[in-house]
Amino acid sequence: MAAVTSATEMWVRVGGGMESLPDRRRHGPADADFPPPGGPWEPLALGGRLVGWGERGGLAAARRSAEMGLQLAEEERAQLAGRLGHKLRSAVLALQESARQAAFGRPELLETVFEQAQEVARRAAALQAAAVTPKDRARGVVLGAVMNLALPSAASRLPGDAAVIASEPSLVEAFTRVGEWLGGESLTVDAEPVGAWWKVSVCTSGSPPPLSVPEMGEPLVRLIVDTHLEGWLDTSRPSCADIYLPARSPR
Repeated sequence: MAAVTSATEMWVRVGGGMESLPDRRRHGPADADFPPPGGPWEPLALGGRLVGWGERGGLAAARRSAEMGLQLAEEERAQLAGRLGHKLRSAVLALQESARQAAFGRPELLETVFEQAQEVARRAAALQAAAVTPKDRARGVVLGAVMNLALPSAASRLPGDAAVIASEPSLVEAFTRVGEWLGGESLTVDAEPVGAWWKVSVCTSGSPPPLSVPEMGEPLVRLIVDTHLEGWLDTSRPSCADIYLPARSPR
């Protein structure tokens, strides 16, 4: 009887990070200077872009890795959009019921209707962020200006030369949602260069409060960072989000 062997493990690029197959571990950022654990691995590249790591190199392996990475990214986006859509429908149904009762003899529910309408708007915005691919072109953006918009109350200790290549609206969206996820009060923001990346660390002094919709926290931030910004989200440190973003080359 022939021995049963497992599929060859490889790492494929998903956005700005790597995922292993078949066990779906994460590693990042996607950079030839930061090979994944294990190995030895051969870098897989197409057109100068790192698309994965494999036990063997070559054009065929690189193409397969690129295709699988795009497939995984789309699957993850669709799954998150589906979960957010379900949560949005639940909020709409609750709003409709409260509005019906308020219209037929229970005016004291008007405040509840207002609060539920706000929740519907928040969930709809989250679904849009997950489902819609941004059209803004990536360009050089100074991180300090982004933090002033996204995390105005955070204690920021960003170097003056911290600048990345990204879509500015997506950056603002990502860090605004990081603040909501970790808790908008007592946040600190630091950044340091790591190779061709800026590592931006957002930390909170306490335990992050639970969100009414957990998918609007880490899962949505991960999607925006990994796929919209071509970055990588690392949540291995408690009460912190470490976000790697492509650095703008100094002039």
